[in-house]
Amino acid sequence: MAKKSSIEKNNRRKRMTKNAAPARAKLKAIIADKKRPMEERFAATLKLAQMPRNSSATRIRNRCEMSGRPRSTYRKNKLSRIALRELGSKGLVPGLVKSSW
Repeated sequence: MAKKSSIEKNNRRKRMTKNAAPARAKLKAIIADKKRPMEERFAATLKLAQMPRNSSATRIRNRCEMSGRPRSTYRKNKLSRIALRELGSKGLVPGLVKSSW
């Protein structure tokens, strides 16, 4: 089990990203538009840099929904390999059959 503070920090980042997404997209569109004046694009770059770092989507860490484990997490299931194996052994994941020979 991961530390609760790490899990909460990641959840806070998700909320910040969701709230700041429209503003970030608007600023990025201004920056990418080559037809706009250079001063306006530079001002948008400065505004984007002033936004909190945790509002960026790249700061979000994929974590297991059950254990909070940060590594070896399958995107499709949102579970770590360990949790997936446990649930698969119990037959709780549809379509997953644990091999044994």
